[in-house]
Amino acid sequence: MSTEEAGSAHESGSAARPYVITAENLTKTYGDVTAVDGISFSVPAGESFGLLGPNGAGKSTTMKMIGGVAQRTSGSLTIMGLDPEQHGPEVRAHLGVVPQQDNLDEELRVRDNLLVYGRYFGLPISYLRPKADELLEFAQLTDKAKSKVDALSGGMKRRLTIARSLINEPRILLLDEPTTGLDPQARHILWDRLFRLKEQGVTLILTTHYMDEAEQLCDRLIVVDKGRIMAEGSPASLIRDYSTREVLELRFGSERNASVGAELEGIGERLETLPDRVLIYTHDGEAALEEVSARGLRPLTSLVRRSSLEDVFLRLTGRSLVD
Repeated sequence: MSTEEAGSAHESGSAARPYVITAENLTKTYGDVTAVDGISFSVPAGESFGLLGPNGAGKSTTMKMIGGVAQRTSGSLTIMGLDPEQHGPEVRAHLGVVPQQDNLDEELRVRDNLLVYGRYFGLPISYLRPKADELLEFAQLTDKAKSKVDALSGGMKRRLTIARSLINEPRILLLDEPTTGLDPQARHILWDRLFRLKEQGVTLILTTHYMDEAEQLCDRLIVVDKGRIMAEGSPASLIRDYSTREVLELRFGSERNASVGAELEGIGERLETLPDRVLIYTHDGEAALEEVSARGLRPLTSLVRRSSLEDVFLRLTGRSLVD
């Protein structure tokens, strides 16, 4: 069986797609610390799949096992039907990897970083030269092609790392916190490029602790905390299942937020008191705010917003996504 045919079929509408990644009871321990605690998931070809959770949740460790740079302690893992520990070079030939920390060669020029990296895959210079130019344009670094990497800004280095990961035209792209260090405009440019890659059939595996990024990029995701999967589904389905349509955020001041909770009981469906604000989960935020005022309560600030994945995480774990 070829790698194209590997894995079980996944139904998407009327078309069956093979699983390109399958993990069963995947576990990774470091001494007495369990970083990944028996997680199972499958990713069909062409999907944008996310791992959402705070720092230390086990997301990056999972990515390292998928990339074949960290051995699992137990469980099974296949990439396009192959075990990355047994068939590392063959698996990595089809992977693009964007690590959490940029690991560019600071001594080389920008374009040379792409050319040298491409040679690791055995790609010919006749292919690499035009491909490098194409990727520099993609990363908006064409005018920096001859610059030394150490002269680039942090955001430019991040874009170069992402461009480099595409040099071998990977079928699976692993993105570990991809927009770290990018300003808002650069984040949106990157999101657009990732959408285009997905349209070309590239499977995206994304870790993030940014709720907006997960909602924008992921067809489906797992919510991870302390190495375990807390929930799985599309962003919309997770919000529908674990939260309300709207959230009313109230701030009464750090000294009063905790004590005002009893006076807010019965408004909305659920109440969460955080150190800096009180959250009222409701299907009608404006009506909830009117009820707050009717009770004679005067918050310093109020905000009605739609529910997000951070609210899902708070419901599942009792903690905010970004500590």
